[in-house]
Amino acid sequence: MAELWHAALLVRIRDLSSAARVLADVDRLTAARPEAGGGLVTASLLCAADLAFARGDVATAVDLAGEGVDRAQRTGLHCFLPDAHTVMALSALRQGNMGVSTEFANQLRDCALLGQTAHRPSQCAWAAAQLLEVQGGAPSAAQLIVGIVTDDQLLLELLASQPAAAAWLVRATRRLGDDVLAQRVVSVASALAARNRGLRSVAAAALHAAGLLERNPDRVRAAAVSHPDPWAAASAWEDAGKLFARRPAERERAVEALESAADGYANAAAPRDARRVVSRLRSLGVRRGRYPQYAGQDGVNTSALTNTEAAVADLVSQGFTNSQVGERLFISGHTVAFHLKKIFRKMNVASRVELTRAWSQVPGVAAGDARAQ
Repeated sequence: MAELWHAALLVRIRDLSSAARVLADVDRLTAARPEAGGGLVTASLLCAADLAFARGDVATAVDLAGEGVDRAQRTGLHCFLPDAHTVMALSALRQGNMGVSTEFANQLRDCALLGQTAHRPSQCAWAAAQLLEVQGGAPSAAQLIVGIVTDDQLLLELLASQPAAAAWLVRATRRLGDDVLAQRVVSVASALAARNRGLRSVAAAALHAAGLLERNPDRVRAAAVSHPDPWAAASAWEDAGKLFARRPAERERAVEALESAADGYANAAAPRDARRVVSRLRSLGVRRGRYPQYAGQDGVNTSALTNTEAAVADLVSQGFTNSQVGERLFISGHTVAFHLKKIFRKMNVASRVELTRAWSQVPGVAAGDARAQ
């Protein structure tokens, strides 16, 4: 259906209000034509999931994608599974739930092995690369990062559909020490923006990436103001804040940008990212009254755990060391050890092995059902 394709295109360029109107029309047409078949309904569900994710409504995005998975599996339309798993992996990653994100990333890998990622291969690869980068740094995702940046079709497809991708790739390639690849990302993003003047999301993404490459905080800040995507805007505010913070005379502007980033991430249901920014604000002597919550697991009697303790327990149960947990929660390894002692006492366990066993019995862990605490 042409209307559904139109709605998906509008989501990609972040004209979200128009996308919602077109998708509502599609839903009415689908309801009036039950003979349309499962493929149209599944595609509509996944487009709605993409729309919810772009708006920052992660919980709704996961619910819609999950419904799309169920329908695709029942009707044998496996070609839709990678799109659904991409939304679910990115949603879990955004909420800080690494176990669930890993599960869906593994499903993306299986889809790739079965040749089911032909629809949007760049976004599947990007989701997997982000997870690997969070788990082990840019070197662990190097093969995927280089593969995306050096493949003309993959790179163009990704930059056209994900406004946060260009800046992320610039940061990642720089961490790999490859400024040539970073420059390639900026060149392709800038050319895409030049060919599509009037598309705010594309122009803001190109400006963000170029400002990062030039280490120009004013250009990155301008991108933050322009980004129609809430998470991409928060990311730009964070990058601007970090760049301003390198200049002692610009401390106030750094704090302003980082405050905007923390608020933006919180509004985009991205507590993991918000925690990182709060940690950076603390290093500048700024303390916020509210601390972003972590998406952990239900059960066991986690009501006795604080948000940070639940986060530590969840990550330790996944096999991360104290140092690795600290890196992900932006606290020291010694602080992790302190929290572990309290967790052991509250959960009546005596070792990391017992904690992992107890945590695995939490309802929903095996199925990957996470919620914000």
